[in-house]
Amino acid sequence: MSTQIPMGMEHHPDIVELREQYERLTLTPRAQAVEALAVIAGLFLAASPWIVGFTAFNTLTVTCLIVGLAYCLLMAGYGSAYERTHARAWAATLLGAWTIISPWVVSGEVDRGKNIVTCLITGAVMFLLGLAAISMATMTSNGASMRRGRAGRAKG
Repeated sequence: MSTQIPMGMEHHPDIVELREQYERLTLTPRAQAVEALAVIAGLFLAASPWIVGFTAFNTLTVTCLIVGLAYCLLMAGYGSAYERTHARAWAATLLGAWTIISPWVVSGEVDRGKNIVTCLITGAVMFLLGLAAISMATMTSNGASMRRGRAGRAKG
């Protein structure tokens, strides 16, 4: 009589295949570009009050600093550890949307020309980079399903 040891989920063939696909994805120029641009965008947003010159508006200055650093931390390491960090792209996308509306939402009188332009452009870039990261995860998942013959079948 032999007893079989149950295979852990981390060794399931589908999980192993998905991990390998994620690892291959991290080597693509697209994934590396998304990570690099996201880090630059986050650092720019964090430093933008001093670069653009709107440090007199304290609430927006603090908002840009905190959101920029948070975005940078969420997206940093994306290319090197895609499997564990791609879910962070959703939060990063929301931070991009927040950056777009922040000049009108934060307390105080902060909605001035250069503040709005900086937050709109940087927020839009952050939002789009987050969507790019999300789309890579979706394409990988759909590709895995198609190779296994599960995509496009009607349930029933």
